[in-house]
Formats: sequence, structure tokens, C-alpha cells
Amino acid sequence: MSVFAFYLFAISVIAGGLFTVISRNPVHSVLWLILSFLSAAGLFVLLGAEFVAMLLVIVYVGAVAVLFLFVVMMLDIDFAELKAEMARYMPLALLIGLVILMQFVMAFGAWEANAAAEGLRAQAIPVDRHNTEALGLILYDQYFLLFQLAGLILLVAMIGAIVLTLRHRKDVKRQDVVAQMMRDPAKAMELKDVKSGQGL
Repeated sequence: MSVFAFYLFAISVIAGGLFTVISRNPVHSVLWLILSFLSAAGLFVLLGAEFVAMLLVIVYVGAVAVLFLFVVMMLDIDFAELKAEMARYMPLALLIGLVILMQFVMAFGAWEANAAAEGLRAQAIPVDRHNTEALGLILYDQYFLLFQLAGLILLVAMIGAIVLTLRHRKDVKRQDVVAQMMRDPAKAMELKDVKSGQGL
């Protein structure tokens, strides 16, 4: 049963990734991408990594893919122009894809599994310890500095994206807190003596 589930999830991942790329409708592409994420989560469950599988479902399917779906559905995309741009760069894309495929063939052709790999993994993670606990010990003990460094890099990337997209346009009114605090009340307000029956 586990072998059948593995092949089912593997075929679903490959088919989902393929249809994500070749689908003409971007909404359908995002839905195929969600199928790929769910199938990859199933493969992680078969490997015994339930924590990583649930993380994949919650973060990628529940947040990233749904965000993609909403953005694609809300944007007014000109599909004819998009297809014309894709057709222009199709020869270059096919050449890059062929080079990557050749690299994969060369890498997997020389791949040899180490007979001692299973024993080394068993020594690194005891059998009686849950995979979530083992992952936490490895992440926050052995690779603590690298984990913190990755968080700092993500923080810098987020701040950089905010700074690059923050544009002060002249036709958009923005709040100037310093100017509001430093204003003179005598100049900020003017009293008009409006008589009854007259307008300003």
C-alpha cells in the first residue's frame, strides 16, 4: 500500500508541476500548483516527516498558493499580450530547459547510494525520538547561528522590498506628522463671522 501511495503522490507531483507550467489559464496553474504541494506533503508523510508535511500544507497551500490565487484573480491580465511575450522567449526557454535536463541526467546517472547512510541517519536521530523534536534539536542546537542568520537575511529582504516599492508620488496625499505637530494654531484656524442668511 505504501508503494502504491508513493507512486500516486509522485505522479501527482510531476503532473501538477507540468500542468502548472503549460496551463493557459493562470487560475488553473495555481490550482495545479496546490495539487503539487499537497502531493509533496503526502510524500513527506510517507517518509515519516509529518511536521514538514503539515508545514508545507499550512504555509504553502494555506498562505502562499491562496495568495497567488487571489492576486491572479484580482489582476486584470491581458492574456493575448502575455502569450505573445511567452512566444517571443520560447526558443531561449527551451534551450535553458534542455541544458537543465542534461545536467539532471548527468547528476542522476552518476548517483550512487551509500550503504552506510541508513546507519548514520539512525545514529543521528534516535528511533524513540519524534521527528518534530529531532528537527527542533538540530535546528536550534547544531545550526542555531545559521538559523538566526537566515532570519536576518529574510528580514533585510523584506525591508528592502518595502523600501523599493515605497514611492512618494505627488498626486497622493500623505500624512506629515512633523508638520502637524509643528503647526501654529493661530495660523491653522481662521474664524469667520457669518451673518444670518448669508453664505461664505
